[in-house]
Amino acid sequence: MNSLLRIGEEGATAERVRPVVTAMVEELRRRTPRMLGFPANLAWDASYAHSLLSMMINNAGDPSTHDDSGNDAKAFEQAVLSWFTDIAGGGRDTYGYVTASGSEGILFGLFVARHRFPRAPVYLSADAHHSVRKAAAILRMETVTVPCRDDGTMEPAALARLCHEARRTKGGRSADGAVVVATIGTVMRGAVDDLPALRAAGSQAGGVHLHADAALGGLVAAFSRPEPAWNLAHGADSLSVSGHKLLGCPVPCGIVLTPRRFVPPQPTGQYLGADDHTLGCSRSGLAAALLWCRLREMGTRGLRETVARCQQTAQYATEALAAAGARPERFPGSLTVTFDRPDSSTCATWHLATQGDRAHLVAMPHVTPQAVDMLCADLGRGH
Repeated sequence: MNSLLRIGEEGATAERVRPVVTAMVEELRRRTPRMLGFPANLAWDASYAHSLLSMMINNAGDPSTHDDSGNDAKAFEQAVLSWFTDIAGGGRDTYGYVTASGSEGILFGLFVARHRFPRAPVYLSADAHHSVRKAAAILRMETVTVPCRDDGTMEPAALARLCHEARRTKGGRSADGAVVVATIGTVMRGAVDDLPALRAAGSQAGGVHLHADAALGGLVAAFSRPEPAWNLAHGADSLSVSGHKLLGCPVPCGIVLTPRRFVPPQPTGQYLGADDHTLGCSRSGLAAALLWCRLREMGTRGLRETVARCQQTAQYATEALAAAGARPERFPGSLTVTFDRPDSSTCATWHLATQGDRAHLVAMPHVTPQAVDMLCADLGRGH
């Protein structure tokens, strides 16, 4: 362990702590231009909001009810949720909150689904995020893996067969239903599952709860033309989006949405003075306030323009990688470009995500055509 990071018996003054933190931030900034493989926007500087760090802000319980402690930022959270609800095709009955991560949003979506269909298995694609299985394990829900098509999307016909088989083995009963997790932007390929087709296929098992894991791809889909089916208006029963990926919130967070009628009733702690249907109860008011800062600063138009620029960079990367002989592939509209996996040194230099014989880059706002050119030059040198 670095001796500067060791926590000892005696405390240290802020003057001694500050340079250690400053050095860490400088190192992270040095790496930023070469961080191509992971879906986090590193381009937003939120230091103007430093005063938010001057106190602890706890959004305990539901965003719509102030708790008795009084040190919350729920008004900011409500504004964020209102914007996301409009973008995601929700209505007045939509419930949601700012989560600690996209994974918590998946967990909440499956929690809601289990309340609706207590014995239904979770159907997920072979390319679904690993946190889906983790959430299902926490909730003790059976999982069924559905094959993918060549483009990386879940195969609706295979889902229909699996659901039909599950119903047949139960003598034709359809009460168990199906919990289907669609991915809006798969981890390695950025593929967008077909929500209407998956809902129709899942109905072979009876009732369906369709959760859309839209961690990165949701906001990209919202501003793509044509807009793919990805949200509550397109058939999702619950939806989760990350706040630290495309938006670049400096603390991991996310948003989860579902119709209020699906939310299980929860006991309320009398001491809290607020309703609480969240998983965490105590939640980061800092994350909610920073999300508001980001969205208020950009506006809907700014985010639309950001998505367009990122898609242009992804297209540029596709063409440049093809010229470099790396055999790139890109799902239509996606910010993710896969290509032949280079040597370990190149992967480490450019912080590339890899799986099998393929690697990918994600055209986040901090990724530039110049960085793509430098990567391709390294590929050409076999570096």
